Amino acid sequence: DIVLADPESDGLLVILAPQGMTNPAQVAERVKERAKDKGKPLLASWMGGRSVAEGIEILNASGIPTFSYPDAAVRCFASMWSYSERLHGLYETPLAGDDPACANARREKARKLIERAAFAGRTLLTEIESKEILELYGIPTVPTRLAKNEEEAIVEAQKLGFPVVLKVHSEIVTHKTDVGGVQLNLTDERQVREAYRAITDSVVAKAGASAFLGVTVQPMVHVRGYELILGSSVDPQFGPVLLFGSGGQLVEVYRDRALALPPLNTTLAKRLMEQTKVFAALKGVRGRKAVEVKALEALLVRFSELVVDQPRLREIDINPLVASTVELLALDARMVLFGRELSDEELPRPAIRPYPIEYVSYWTMKDGSNVIIRPIRAEDETPMVEFHKTLSDSTVYRRYFQMQKLESRVAHDRLIRNCFLDYDREMALVADRVDASTGRHELLGVGRLARERQMGKAELGVVVADRCQGSGLGTELVHRLLEIARIEKIRSVEAHILLENVTMRAIAKHFHFDCVPDEDPASLTATLHLDGPRNKR
Repeated sequence: DIVLADPESDGLLVILAPQGMTNPAQVAERVKERAKDKGKPLLASWMGGRSVAEGIEILNASGIPTFSYPDAAVRCFASMWSYSERLHGLYETPLAGDDPACANARREKARKLIERAAFAGRTLLTEIESKEILELYGIPTVPTRLAKNEEEAIVEAQKLGFPVVLKVHSEIVTHKTDVGGVQLNLTDERQVREAYRAITDSVVAKAGASAFLGVTVQPMVHVRGYELILGSSVDPQFGPVLLFGSGGQLVEVYRDRALALPPLNTTLAKRLMEQTKVFAALKGVRGRKAVEVKALEALLVRFSELVVDQPRLREIDINPLVASTVELLALDARMVLFGRELSDEELPRPAIRPYPIEYVSYWTMKDGSNVIIRPIRAEDETPMVEFHKTLSDSTVYRRYFQMQKLESRVAHDRLIRNCFLDYDREMALVADRVDASTGRHELLGVGRLARERQMGKAELGVVVADRCQGSGLGTELVHRLLEIARIEKIRSVEAHILLENVTMRAIAKHFHFDCVPDEDPASLTATLHLDGPRNKR
């Protein structure tokens, strides 16, 4: 009783090693009584084989797991805690992502730049090309200018302002320092000339004349910050993998790094950073101010979007990424492509399905207002709360077949699980409109397609805000979910509908669902087989 009541105790393991006077069954009965309604995990280790079998049977019948040895019970409890803690972290509500239109535009610009290099037969992007792609994804880089001779280098240095840095410009060299291709802190024209010649001689001697195509000129950055590394590479089993950690020239010495699978949101980005030692320093140490961690989280999210959006990128290295209290700045970048011998279909895919941007589209309501119909995101938890506030009791009852209080419908644990989806197992579409008076996003309807264990079947459900019912939004959501079901190779879609839900019954009839009565006389089941002729809209 004392241990269970202790707020410092998160669970209880009861160990019984029977002595001559011990009655294992009687002790089990007493433990069973104490296990009720305590709200904490209770595990038991009844040691003694056949002599404690009756007690084990009593415990198991009461839902108390038993173990032959305490160490196995401890490992089980540790795994339970780890699982619960990871879910808790995963299901925090992340910050909202970018507008789909902006994401599409930058994706296409970056793709064209990569294709241009691939069609030229190159597998290495130049530093200038790499930084241009980073800028498209909102990752700030140091200004970089190309100079093909000494005079151009001097002109660009004067424009940028001394001191400057010269780096070899090459379509072959992957690590510039290995061939003497970097000269730092050049303070005047004479030093720029000498540096240009030194880079030329060193690169030609170590990599050949074809490796030298000039230099890039960049301002010398004197920022008191932390040198980080951010990168990605492809694992044969998991596909693209992200890396974050301590950067700079000694990155291989410190080996302070953590790995994650894309795509990231802000919460997952923070979890990735927390696995490194440098993260403690980023929060401020020895009188140094903390780095803006939220900005760094957002940068990691944008980087993961780049990795997911551009599957032809085989490797990416941003080293160093300087993080200071003032700014985040990519000083150098390296990107390697898959060769053209691999078709787009053969390129590695992420182990975790990314946000299905291909299902984002626009629609005009009967009142002329425009909405975006798109897959739901974890960031939608907050607007989903407001959406549920608009639903009447009758709408809630028709959707969930029972009355549910608002506080239970908008509870964090429930909503985030409905918003944070594995898109391979479940797809939900929301109708998103920007309120002209406030500029805030509001959700007008939600449609959900949940696959059952047999992957060829899925259950469909739709709910529309009361003020938008009769606008055709429900029909449009069902139409788009059915189109997605076909694309995702789902063979049949099923919906459970209350007889009093006249609107949903009409939608089912419109799409030629087969409707049969349920065992419950108040409802019916509507089924549509998608492997036959396409149904009309």
